[in-house]
Amino acid sequence: MPARGWTDPTVSCIAGGMNEHRDTADASTVPTLASLGGLRRLIANPGLTLHTLRHGLMVGQDSFGNRYFEERRASRPDGRKRRWVIYACGAREASLVPPEWHAWLHFTTDAPLSEASRRPWQKPHQPNLTGTPGSYRPRGHDYRGGTRGMATGDYESWTPEG
Repeated sequence: MPARGWTDPTVSCIAGGMNEHRDTADASTVPTLASLGGLRRLIANPGLTLHTLRHGLMVGQDSFGNRYFEERRASRPDGRKRRWVIYACGAREASLVPPEWHAWLHFTTDAPLSEASRRPWQKPHQPNLTGTPGSYRPRGHDYRGGTRGMATGDYESWTPEG
């Protein structure tokens, strides 16, 4: 049972504020404190905010409003630039990252994949809804009335042959 007044930040980010996807592989921008959420974001997560201001270049934004950054200069031992995400609404939920950006974050691709190149059979990305009102609840679950069909009696318990 969640504490009184607590709201799951992922629910509010999923339900509202779906921004358009911006494919900005060419247009990297230097972030400002205002673009990162201002003083409120600085107080909430000072390490990430200061690191992003000092070292980051914004590469793009996904349909959930998550913003993706890359270091200005490579600092990893393998010569690659570090990549990270700042989640929309302050939600720290990794399942909010769509597959297009997941591939970029994990160096599978050099540029984020385009959402426009999806196949007709591919479903849109849906984050993990466990613990939210949108989660799966089978028939007979307490939140769906709590009534189940009667057992049919087709079950036979195993007994060892002696």
